Amino acid sequence: MLAERGPAPGAREYDYVVVGAGSAGCAVAARLSEDPAVSVALVEAGGPAEHPDIAVPLGALDLIGSEVDWAFSTGPQAGMGGRVVPWPRGRVHGGSSAVNFQMWLPGHPADFDDWPPSWSWRAVEPFLRRAERWAGEPGDGGALGVDGPLWISPQRDPDPSTERFLGACEEVGLKRVEVGPGNPDGVGCAPTPVTQRDGARWSSADGYLAPALGRPNLDLRDRALAHRVLLDADRRATGVLLVGGEVLTARREVVLSAGAVGSPHLLLLSGIGPAAELRAAGVDPVLDLPVGRGLRDHLILDLAVGVPGATRFLADGRDRWARERRGPATSNIAEAVAFFRADGGEGPPDLELIWSPMAFAPDGTPVPGYTVGVVLLRPRSRGALTLERADPRVPPRIDPGYLTDPADARALAAGVRFAERVLRAGALREPGARLLDPWPDGDALEGYARERASTVFHPVGTCALGAVVDERLRVRGATGLRVADASVVPEAPRGHTHAHAVLVAERAADLIRADGP
Repeated sequence: MLAERGPAPGAREYDYVVVGAGSAGCAVAARLSEDPAVSVALVEAGGPAEHPDIAVPLGALDLIGSEVDWAFSTGPQAGMGGRVVPWPRGRVHGGSSAVNFQMWLPGHPADFDDWPPSWSWRAVEPFLRRAERWAGEPGDGGALGVDGPLWISPQRDPDPSTERFLGACEEVGLKRVEVGPGNPDGVGCAPTPVTQRDGARWSSADGYLAPALGRPNLDLRDRALAHRVLLDADRRATGVLLVGGEVLTARREVVLSAGAVGSPHLLLLSGIGPAAELRAAGVDPVLDLPVGRGLRDHLILDLAVGVPGATRFLADGRDRWARERRGPATSNIAEAVAFFRADGGEGPPDLELIWSPMAFAPDGTPVPGYTVGVVLLRPRSRGALTLERADPRVPPRIDPGYLTDPADARALAAGVRFAERVLRAGALREPGARLLDPWPDGDALEGYARERASTVFHPVGTCALGAVVDERLRVRGATGLRVADASVVPEAPRGHTHAHAVLVAERAADLIRADGP
């Protein structure tokens, strides 16, 4: 049976086949193709980043549910009253880095204590810095890299209220830190560094893929959906079967960089995953591994405040953006952050506040005001991604298990109480301010969190290091097959996952080259 999974006669051959041209895949393919002696195929289900809202930072809101969004959704969440939560993911060159809110927040060095020893902060930091190109004043970027392919910029034209939010954080005891939580102190507040260049979005496709496409040894196969990885009788990956029957053969390796949904989905379709679940879905098991079982995600609970006169973002300002790359359309919407501990003690943070100088009424109507989002950084709840059907066109079942551990609802409630202190600080006092969706006091606050919380788009762990892949990102029990994206991150980080996907990709390219043919 395994022999039938081998490459078909006449298949197009490459040294490497990389699946997914997103945050990680663009970096992997670009780095591998730097060697003119190898050939690389990059497979992407989406097409070029031609949607008019992609380049406009403020346009991120309008990309949700658009043609460049996979538009996944969870199953009913038992810990949230049976609610179904939308899960946007980018289906376009650049993947989610082309549709996200452009926040470059790599997290706290202690995050990597959860990773295998060879992935310590000291080991991974050089790969992160290799990716970065700080666009601000020299020295203002702290430890950020200065000559990588990904432009990281300070806020270009922030709303005046953003400075008031930072002042309010200082009033309640949070000091300002350089460029957010990459600072070893962890706890503190800062304007959000953003993946922008001159006021426009700068995705992994812009930084890595576009310069590499001129190389004759890189073949981008876009608008192509991968069906499964082909394995021979020795469980060696020999290539990738595309929907429609075309086969791309990999002489050296297949690298899955399709993200925390796409990479596990493709492994499951290939017979790699929990054996009983695969059989139930009509797939013959090849390797019994806990693919999809380690799903973690960050939750956010938005607290919206109406403020008369705060109308800057209601005007949008895209005409000015087109002329000058200035004005509210340069905003990534999440202009500042604060990191803190629920218990108020010392050590790495477990909660985050995200400041947005815009607000929405409960019915979704934009209104003058601002929003403070409370983010649960270290959820205890665990979920799973499983195969719905043996059809690559049918999305997998996504069950993050949100708030199934009662400690998570308590932590979100503690975050709201801290946010209340920030909102009451003098720097944010304004006449006529009112809560747009008032939240309750006491124990009822946990119920409010279950009714209102949603994803902040940071799934990880579905192909976790140490469980599904080894320390060199090789799928356990297989040869010639690796996973390199946020799905290998073993625990929810105290930061935002675009940076993690990129650092994994940068290191993966080095590991692949070191292992050689």
